[in-house]
Amino acid sequence: MKFEELDLCDEVLEGLRAMNFTDATPVQEQAIPLLLQGKDVIACAQTGTGKTAAFILPLLDNLQRGGNNEPGIKAIIMAPTRELAQQIDQQMEGFSYFLPFSSVPVYGGNDSQAWDVQRRGLQRGADVVIATPGRLLQHMNLYTVDFSHVKYFILDEADRMLDMGFFDDIMQVVNRLPRERQTIMFSATMPPKIKQLAKTILHEPEEVRIAIARPPESIMQTAFICHEAQKPGIIKHLFSSQEPNKVILFSGSKLKVKEITKTLRHMGFSADEMHSDLDQAQRDHVMHEFKNNRVNILVATDIVSRGIDIDDITLVINYDVPREVEDYVHRIGRTARAGEEGMSITLVGDDEQYRFKQIEDFLQKDIYKIPLPAELGEGPAYEPEKHRNARPAGRGGRGRNGGRPSRTDRKGDGRGGNRKGGNRGRGRDRRRNNKREGGNAPQQ
Repeated sequence: MKFEELDLCDEVLEGLRAMNFTDATPVQEQAIPLLLQGKDVIACAQTGTGKTAAFILPLLDNLQRGGNNEPGIKAIIMAPTRELAQQIDQQMEGFSYFLPFSSVPVYGGNDSQAWDVQRRGLQRGADVVIATPGRLLQHMNLYTVDFSHVKYFILDEADRMLDMGFFDDIMQVVNRLPRERQTIMFSATMPPKIKQLAKTILHEPEEVRIAIARPPESIMQTAFICHEAQKPGIIKHLFSSQEPNKVILFSGSKLKVKEITKTLRHMGFSADEMHSDLDQAQRDHVMHEFKNNRVNILVATDIVSRGIDIDDITLVINYDVPREVEDYVHRIGRTARAGEEGMSITLVGDDEQYRFKQIEDFLQKDIYKIPLPAELGEGPAYEPEKHRNARPAGRGGRGRNGGRPSRTDRKGDGRGGNRKGGNRGRGRDRRRNNKREGGNAPQQ
């Protein structure tokens, strides 16, 4: 479907044309008409399906048609991490180019100037607030924020917010909002806790469900079946004859990420780490070094698997098998972007075999198993059913929390950082720096 076939106002369509967007993705095609009608919506869609535009475009349209020019916060978009909030803010800036609305990003850090900019935006009533739950609550607890004009409340990656322990924070914000509002939830998965949250805060919602996308065929997916102790040796072997270039190595916990980074540096590799203990300035520096080839291997938690676009990743390594199929798809989807080819390698320990078999079942194919290097000795047989009830080894930060991030991880992901932002008016005279080529729909 073409965007022009949707009932979007001229100013929104003008912005889409300026950005060379013509075709709506499936989630946009299904969600936008419902949101334009003012319905509450719960949508199950992954990163990369264009879901950000699916809620931003109708929000801007509704604001434009609403005719309410009085100052005051009219919409709150809530995201689990500062990276996602930052990305939504950037897309808001692009799509609202031909519209007069202001927005303020609200996510955390130790920068007092950023705090002051956020406070001014909240107190003066920016039209749209894009916030992480913890940081928004910090402002709410220190001074009065007027939410009486809020008509739209949007939760992005709601499942991730609940996994990070933000349910109570979300409900504190919800309890301050007017009852008469449009509420929208986007989630990559639909577990019972999401359905319960939807039942609590949504009113007669319409459901939009987009199937989990399988990784593109342009990604060569491979795996090593190994013992946990063999994993460092595999990494060393992979780069023994060829220097790594633009490689992302994922692990499930920040403790493991720190350990792996030290090991790689000891091996002589240029490696750096990305996790929630870093503040925003540190994250920006690491990403800058990685993008400019001064860091060859980026060792990261799943912070990086969602919402960060780097087009020339050559290889993704899963040092451990992700907990969920969706996480696997998100991780390896960092390569083979922009029409390029890519490769993924998953290191499958003894206790991770059954979980890896579930990924293969979802993909409906057997992932090629690379023989272990001779110098590492024999690995275990691939017997997933034998390990059905095994608990993963070497996963720091899991323990009794059942896989949830630690309190420190939650706080870091949603409440840290120091990116400067502000209350920005949009106008026709702003120089456009956000054009993209081609006729594809906007992706998250």
